[in-house]
Amino acid sequence: MTAPRNYAARLSQQLINQGGLPFLMPTIETCLLENFTELDAALQHINTFDWIAFTSRNGIDAFFQRIEDLGLNLLLLTICRFCAIGLDAERLAALGIKVDLLPKEPSPAGIIAELAKIPDIAKKSVLVPVPEFVDLPEPDVIPSFIAGLEKLGMKVTRVPTYRTRCLDKNIYEVELNLIRQGNIDVIAFSSTAEIAGFLQMVNSKRDYEHCVIGCFGPYTAANAQKLGLKVSIVAQDYSSFAGFADAIALWAAPFGSIANGGA
Repeated sequence: MTAPRNYAARLSQQLINQGGLPFLMPTIETCLLENFTELDAALQHINTFDWIAFTSRNGIDAFFQRIEDLGLNLLLLTICRFCAIGLDAERLAALGIKVDLLPKEPSPAGIIAELAKIPDIAKKSVLVPVPEFVDLPEPDVIPSFIAGLEKLGMKVTRVPTYRTRCLDKNIYEVELNLIRQGNIDVIAFSSTAEIAGFLQMVNSKRDYEHCVIGCFGPYTAANAQKLGLKVSIVAQDYSSFAGFADAIALWAAPFGSIANGGA
């Protein structure tokens, strides 16, 4: 599993529930911004936005942490409407925030499809909290999301909210050797950034040629293929990690159980 640790814990439990043996090897980590200028400017004028569209739980956590650090009143958010994806809506609810738009398809494209149904959405202003990528290429998901919102006629403000960076491969000597030796059955990617980070840690395709590649949904799978990976497992239900674990278990069923190997 290459997901950041805050996500990996949830995916790990789902795999264990299916009888799997998860190995954690986060290829990326999220951390605080070094420069909060853009985020702070947006937060100081938060009541000027009609919508706030979150694409990740990390974005939600970093956004509200900064609000707390600045001592801003959450009542300033009452004028805004909120978009979230999948179980991220539960995180907003826990923070006391009502989710106004939860798309049937748990993806940024799903948000665009639902917003497109709102008659007066053109000219509405939307704030999009996004990660700042360090030593990693920005996945096309975010630029595509911004372009889709702009195509609806919305006034889009994207604002860096947290940093995503690649971890040092030297901390994973054991895990990378397990992969090279063919002792890992499945490499489970939950985002494009994880794939980019992983590819920086290996020397060539030979390092992972014995592994089956699994992806958390069609968008991650499409980007994995663009990056040269052969994808064999794609979660059809990508609203939660339970769907990803189900997809891996379904792949493993002919072999008896995913408990026979690692993930």
